[in-house]
Formats: sequence, structure tokens, C-alpha cells
Amino acid sequence: MRIAIVAESFLPLMNGVTHSILRVLEHLQERGDEVLVIAPSTQDNEAPSEVYGAYVHRLPSVPLAGYTNVRVAMGGVYRVKRILADYAPDVVHLASPFVLGWRAAQAAHQLGIPTVAIYQTEVPGYAGRYGVPFLENWAWNRVENIHLLASRTLVPSSFALDQLLGRGIPRVEMWRRGVDTQRFCPAKRDDGWRAAAAPGGERIIGYVGRLAVEKQVQDLAVLADVPGTRLVIVGDGPQRRALEAALPGALFTGFLGGGELARAIASFDLFVHPGEFETFCQTIQEAMASGVPVVATGRGGPLDLVENSRTGWLYEPGDLAALRARVMDLMGDDAKRRAFAAAAHASVQGRTWSALGDELVLHYREVISASTASTGQHTAGPGHYTSGLGQHTPGPGPGHSAAVNHR
Repeated sequence: MRIAIVAESFLPLMNGVTHSILRVLEHLQERGDEVLVIAPSTQDNEAPSEVYGAYVHRLPSVPLAGYTNVRVAMGGVYRVKRILADYAPDVVHLASPFVLGWRAAQAAHQLGIPTVAIYQTEVPGYAGRYGVPFLENWAWNRVENIHLLASRTLVPSSFALDQLLGRGIPRVEMWRRGVDTQRFCPAKRDDGWRAAAAPGGERIIGYVGRLAVEKQVQDLAVLADVPGTRLVIVGDGPQRRALEAALPGALFTGFLGGGELARAIASFDLFVHPGEFETFCQTIQEAMASGVPVVATGRGGPLDLVENSRTGWLYEPGDLAALRARVMDLMGDDAKRRAFAAAAHASVQGRTWSALGDELVLHYREVISASTASTGQHTAGPGHYTSGLGQHTPGPGPGHSAAVNHR
């Protein structure tokens, strides 16, 4: 297959969208598929031009206000249409589309190329958190228009499925996320790391994620004085300085990737996630694979991941007293916490990225077949993509190891 992946964000920015794309690229390379990634430009001169054998075509972009490392691609539909026409993919994969993805959805529709859109970020829900609630309706209108054009929309959770079906979006199916249970596992627990993070021998309450308004990390202030515990915040983002002031007793590690991240998560005693706008929440799944029970808000992706009173606790969004009570419950009962940890670990076994990659390829094949049946011919020819650096036909290759190891 020839596949064009249009990425709203990509390396060197590391987030849930980028992580999913990397796992997809890895799977497609193993299959021998040809892949082109279209993504916003970056100011990082060391950003890879090829990842897992896929060529990365960068479009001019500008930084998002207040989020300098997040870039928004500029230009219109025609530019994306020209790239897709030159590459002639069999299918276009829209990764968390909103700005660049909206242009790509229109371009692919005009060219008659089938699209698979991945709903991964609840952008409209961010509007209220960023103090612009009047933009929420506009954002939902954009989301609806993108997914109405898509040949198929894939969502990661039952909450997201109900959300889009409730807004009249057709052709929506579930596609969850895999987890690397070799990398994230209880064996990575490190007593030395724990001693450095909590030198008084405290139990560790950990959070991993972007330090941004929509993640609601400030809610963890209600845990600051839980007896015998140390709050550890892993991640970086525009709110870091404000959060360090609001949580003076917490340890802020900054961004961790690779083995460092796996060691940190496995060394937690409890994982907490207060964000209400997670369509899935991969870090919850990684914590569970690491044998760490979870306390999370009862909205969005966590509803599918956390089983109340078995693998962790869910609390009503906004009920911070309940958040504290759930944490206190597990911090005060070692036997219960160990039982929850064992159940959490068992619950995610078998959720491999390889299996999820096979599911995604099946979705590709089905929309390609449907498109071929409706038009009577294949949507794409052999294609001959020409980049600004000369002719380049993406295919399997060694990839860019420095990039793909950077989680």
C-alpha cells in the first residue's frame, strides 16, 4: 500500500498523537508499505526527514500562541492537494485532524482518495479551559465537517464513540491503542530511583503528561498533604512554572523518555490523572502495564481503562474531595494497593501494537475497497512523489533511531 499520513503534530514534539503515529509507522515499515508523512515544519535542525522508512514532508508553520513548541501549518487546501496528487496514495490517514487535517480532508475528497480519520484530541473541550468558551461551537463544527468528509473515523474509546455518534457523525468505529508490555512492566521498578525521588521513604504518587491547562494538573494540589506521600510530576509544558509555584512540595522531573520514563512509572506506588478531556489516555495504560494502580477522572478514555474497585478508582469530574479520598484509600492500605496493582497489570496484557496495527491496516483495506467499488477503478496510480529536495519515493528503510527511541 501507499499511505499518506497527515500529522497535526509530529517529531520533535512528543505527545500522544506523535507516539501513535510512530507505532503505526513502525508497523507499516515491517509490512513493507510505502508511507509519506505530511507535518508542520519545525525550527529544530535535527528533526528527522525520514522515520521508519517514511519520508517527512514539512509544511511552513507558525508557533501556537503560548505554546511555542507546537506548530500550526500554514497554507491552503491547494498545497496539500498538490502533494497528495503527486504522491498518489491508496489511502490518506488523518492523525487527530483539525487545522492541517481539515485541509487534507478536503484535498483527498476532491481527489477521490479514501481517508481514515483518527479522532484523538477533544479540541472543542479545550476552549473553556483556555478561557474562550465561545469558540467551542466553532471547534465542534470544524470537527464535524472533517469527519463527515472522512471515509471512516476511528475512535479510541466508547466515550469518544458515543460523543461523535451523538453529533451525527457516520462511519465511526473503534480503534484502541496498544501498549509495549516489555518496556512498561513491574520489573522496571527501581529502588534507587525511588530513594532519590522520595528520600524520606514516602510512597510516591505520580503523574505523567503534558503540563498544560487542559490536563488540570493543578487539581493535584489537594494531594499535597496526604500523609507519608511524595507527589512526583513527570512532563513539561507551558504551565510548568505556575505548577511548581502551586505545588512547592512536589518533585518535577521534566520530560522523560525511553527507559527513564518506564523506570519512573514502575517506581510509582499510585498513578493519578485529573484531566477530563482524554479521548484515551495512553499514560494510564502504561502505568497499568507497569503494575501501578490508577486514580483518574470518570470521563473520556479512563472510563474504558480503569475498572472501579479492581484496577483503580474513578471520581466524578470536578470532585476533588473524591480524588483525595480515593488516593487516601489506596495509600492507607498496602494490601489493597498491591491487589489493585496486580489486577491493573493483568488487564492490559495482550494489547500489543502489532495487533492494533493489523486492525488499522484492515480499516485501510476496507475504505480502499469501498472507494474502488464506487468509482470502478483504483483511486491511486503508481505515483511519483517529488520533494523539495529532489525525487524521493518513500519505502522501507532503517528509519531514524534517535527519533523513534524518544518517547
